[in-house]
Amino acid sequence: MKRVTYKNIHNFFKFNGVHFDSKGMLVVAYYLIKEGDKQEKAIGDFLLDWFDERPYIDLKTSGTTGTPKIIRKNKQALVNSALATGVFFGLKAGDTALCCLPVEFIAGKMMLVRSFILGLAIDFVLPNSEPLAHLDKKYDFVAMVPMQVENSLDDLHKVKKLIIGGAKMNDSLVKKLMNVSTQVYETYGMTETITHIAAKRVGEQAFSILPNVLISQNENNCLVIDAPQLSEERLITNDLVEIINDYQFVLLGRIDNVVNSGGVKLIPEKIEEKLADAIDARFFVGGIPDAILGEKLVLVIEGKNQDVDEAIFTVLDKFQKPKAVFFVPEFETTESGKIKRKAILKTLE
Repeated sequence: MKRVTYKNIHNFFKFNGVHFDSKGMLVVAYYLIKEGDKQEKAIGDFLLDWFDERPYIDLKTSGTTGTPKIIRKNKQALVNSALATGVFFGLKAGDTALCCLPVEFIAGKMMLVRSFILGLAIDFVLPNSEPLAHLDKKYDFVAMVPMQVENSLDDLHKVKKLIIGGAKMNDSLVKKLMNVSTQVYETYGMTETITHIAAKRVGEQAFSILPNVLISQNENNCLVIDAPQLSEERLITNDLVEIINDYQFVLLGRIDNVVNSGGVKLIPEKIEEKLADAIDARFFVGGIPDAILGEKLVLVIEGKNQDVDEAIFTVLDKFQKPKAVFFVPEFETTESGKIKRKAILKTLE
């Protein structure tokens, strides 16, 4: 069987309804760079990079936990990721796909790569908060961030399989998605793993890993990923997990978010799950320096100052109750929509 490489374009591939070979995609690239807006230029730049003779490509990280950086990946690793996605989600040549994410970042790039390699007929729409609103076509496979999904609930019948990543979904959105006809998956991954290496149906607890991925834990109970087809290096994450078996894990939270308050280690994400039904606005729990406790647990809510009903804390264990509540008019976020917890907490010290 012939090995699939980055130089391949599947015979079934289409871009906005038209089949192109690699030379044709270069023509598209030059046109988008010359005539397109910022998002279309990003596609053109990516196409030129993808179809040149270099075996690698440079990718920009989202900067969720620090300053965005550039990492270099072999193009074959992106191809391997696309093939694993095809197997996991049962995608086949001729399926329709929609790219509504910025191609500047890995999630948007991978929608195009999957289409080249798997033979998907992909349409591109400029990334916005309601990508399905003005489309009368149905799609087999779409990727979105939570904010786009929240604004597209009335249009999700246009999508057969939806993957959601880039930021954590709140419990309210999860509940709304339990009743849609679309097959909805939450994904786990990062730029270093070339998007997702695991996914779960919305409402399920455990993530299931994609083909050719091995998982384990280190001494801090953080997830360790061995995926030689995606990365030459073993990836030690900052994500606290519970390993269910060789193929499944439950995500508990990030170790760099853990609050050590008076010797008690608290996982903010688990506290946030308990408070989700009681707080309508965006919020998070974190720690700020305290002379006595070392760190004290605080609740940070987006919006104007208002009284908080103490009754909402009855669902929490003794040490999980925040010592203070702060209101921030508007949360600072990354380009992919993730809340910059550390930066916001720093302003509250």
